[in-house]
Amino acid sequence: MKLSLCSRLCLTHKRVTIRSTQKYTNSILIFKKKKKLRWYRIESVSADTQNFRYRISSEKMSVLTSLLAPVSKVIQEVQAFREKNRSSPLFNHLSAVSESVPALGWVAMAPKPGPYVKDMQDAAMFYTNRVLKDYKEKDKMHVEWVNAYVSIWTELQAYIKQHHTTGLSWSKTGPVASGGAPSGGAPAPPPPGPPPPPMDLDKSSGGDSGATSRNALFASLNKGADITKGLKHVPDDQKTHKNPTLKAQGGPLLSGPKPFAARPTAAASPARTLPPVLELDGKKWKVENQEGAHGLVISDTELKQVVYAFKCNNSTVQVKGKINSITLDNCKKLGLVFDDVVGIVEVINCKDVKVQVMGKVPTISINKTDGCHVYLSKDSLSCEIVSAKSSEMNVLVPNKDGEYTEIPVPEQFKTVWDGSKLVTTATEIAG
Repeated sequence: MKLSLCSRLCLTHKRVTIRSTQKYTNSILIFKKKKKLRWYRIESVSADTQNFRYRISSEKMSVLTSLLAPVSKVIQEVQAFREKNRSSPLFNHLSAVSESVPALGWVAMAPKPGPYVKDMQDAAMFYTNRVLKDYKEKDKMHVEWVNAYVSIWTELQAYIKQHHTTGLSWSKTGPVASGGAPSGGAPAPPPPGPPPPPMDLDKSSGGDSGATSRNALFASLNKGADITKGLKHVPDDQKTHKNPTLKAQGGPLLSGPKPFAARPTAAASPARTLPPVLELDGKKWKVENQEGAHGLVISDTELKQVVYAFKCNNSTVQVKGKINSITLDNCKKLGLVFDDVVGIVEVINCKDVKVQVMGKVPTISINKTDGCHVYLSKDSLSCEIVSAKSSEMNVLVPNKDGEYTEIPVPEQFKTVWDGSKLVTTATEIAG
């Protein structure tokens, strides 16, 4: 059966409005909602003067899910392997693979599987650029690995664009796909037949009897208050609220709908907490899983060492001396104070963090972060701040009196064509 994708649909609860006269009966509709695919089969159709309204069932198609289950399992294993090897010297290599391997699920992405693969490739570029930066002058083998790995997704995009631009197309007469079912089994049930034609009210009651009965109904409604004259009076001995014995004879009475009562929710299982870590592993200072720790100090440092803080919440870290680089990853409400960094300070996937420079630092990188305050010193005013996919960023510059002046980092930009190239400038919109 061919999978028909309707791009001009308006999904509201369990009804779909198709603004076209094309017949979609007995076909499959695909919707993407909250990053998940939803499959729907059209059951019936009712004509309207403006459009066609189709009633669909919200039952998921389990066939494709079972077919993609092995691929999904392998993707999860790759991502879990990366998380278990954060201390590996090849962590950037593992992260590049982990961030881009979900592109293998492009077969379930419609109508634009090509851009989906491109998004996964862009997610890996952040880490492949790190590999190129670390090994460009040291080992060409890692550079060749990056080029070969990126070419995989580039060639896959070219293949999709040539053969499956709008997604996979399924044969109408071919065999039904199965998720490893044994051969020789019972054949798949045939697809449901077309819906019954709309009921004609003029012919449903047999000839002119339907029109006659409707005319009689309207005539009785037009009587106004006289319509109640034909009702029979009920004596008190036949009223159940005045004669309790009738309730026992008539059986249990149907009760009205009960008021809404919220279902008791099951107690949420407590989140698994990992032990806090503050140790030197080779040349890397690992600061992980710290909660409410405000006196963390790293003092015995060397120039070749790096600091990596991961999942630290509501804590403060002070780094003394001169080191190579500092990375904050997935931290919340973390305060970082350091003396000197000869490389770069990176803030990734963080929220509401504060970074204070006491000495010098050449570059500060902020990526995928909501809320970051950077306090510069007089010796670090030439620092370069590079930001991407971040918000609520502020740089505080010291004054002569020792106070700080807060300056926001632009988040909105305007791009225009000047005749030869694109020119991008920061914009400020008064609210």
